[in-house]
Amino acid sequence: MSSELLVELGEDPATAQLGQLKLTTIEDQQWPPDESTLTKSETDISQRFDAGSPHLPWDHPFYDIARHQIIEVAGDDNFGRKVIVFNACRMPPHHQLDHHKLLMYLKGTLDQYVESDYTLIYFHHGLTGENKPSLSWLRDAYREFDRKYKKNIKALYIVHPTMFIKTLLFLFKPIISFKFGRKINYASYLSELEDVVKCEQLLIPARVKEYDNKLRASLKPTGQPPTSPLHSPPLPNQVFGVPLAILRQRNPDEDPIPLVMRDTISFLSEQGLGIEGIFRRSANVTLVKEVQLRYNSGEPVSFTEMEDIHLAAVILKTFLRELPEPLLTYQLYNDIVNFTSVSSDSQVALLKTLVESLPEENTASLRYLVTFLAQVSANSEVNKMTNSNLAVVFGPNLLWGRDNAMSLSAIGPINNFTRTLLDQQHLVFT
Repeated sequence: MSSELLVELGEDPATAQLGQLKLTTIEDQQWPPDESTLTKSETDISQRFDAGSPHLPWDHPFYDIARHQIIEVAGDDNFGRKVIVFNACRMPPHHQLDHHKLLMYLKGTLDQYVESDYTLIYFHHGLTGENKPSLSWLRDAYREFDRKYKKNIKALYIVHPTMFIKTLLFLFKPIISFKFGRKINYASYLSELEDVVKCEQLLIPARVKEYDNKLRASLKPTGQPPTSPLHSPPLPNQVFGVPLAILRQRNPDEDPIPLVMRDTISFLSEQGLGIEGIFRRSANVTLVKEVQLRYNSGEPVSFTEMEDIHLAAVILKTFLRELPEPLLTYQLYNDIVNFTSVSSDSQVALLKTLVESLPEENTASLRYLVTFLAQVSANSEVNKMTNSNLAVVFGPNLLWGRDNAMSLSAIGPINNFTRTLLDQQHLVFT
């Protein structure tokens, strides 16, 4: 199903044959004019978002696609890469879904992240003869997803693969490049994703969870797959996954800014401002786990000795994402996702009010982070990280819903709030 993202187009005979199939293609239908399609702006998908509804407003050009929640964004994986989720079971029957708009919606989502490393997770369960995309849709997908979408996708995980999807990928093997073929991974059970991403942060449909439970129950006791790891009690010196208030209490000087943030930001301020794509690349997962273990064991960490700029960047994002409560807090969630409805004249005043309402350690940490990100943005001609780009990276790491996941309809407003905070930081933190 998701193999269309990995197909390399060219003069391969198999590709040419696909293009010559005499099928009714979507070009024969009448689609909305060009102005209703997505742009690369992170706010396009979610304009006029209403926090009271999980979907886009009814008059949004992609409302009829977004309301099905087929595509979701789920924060970062364990490697520091953005996670895009595709849910096959949420695809309605053919006559209820405009597959051309679905393709444009998927492109619009990926456009926000293709400049960074990212992971795609495809939940295959629920794809049936009634909702399976046509061959003409696959052919259009081959044409639409060019190299810019494939270059930085680091892995495609197909969860609960069937013989159909394995056979499909085998048949398409001649037109899938070797490089991208190595990025395809099968996960027979949800627990197999734990090495890549924390399952609780994914918006996994109930149908998929129920199917996974049935698969596990059908196995003999000796053949049971590993269960998702239980959360172990925190170590005495643990810093990842620990509330900011507790970290402050442990600090002899009661410094409100956590050690991880001071170490990473200090190193990146000295070594990372001129690195192109800083915060967009992933890091070696073994090193990430090693650094986390050092911090959690109370051992000193020297990023200078490790000589990996991107490792420090990933550690900073990971620390923020693993906080039990986001830095911007659950209390401000509704205010932030509705921030786009505030007039531009009132935005700075509201930003100051919201920031001042945060706990002291949150305010201090946010100021420290935003001041640093302003330095990064000031060097954007070299590092290519403008405020908009930084907002796309950090927005999902500063705020998420209580269900620990990020719906696509909320991510735009959160990114917009983050960008405005970065734009106006000199006025907000005065």
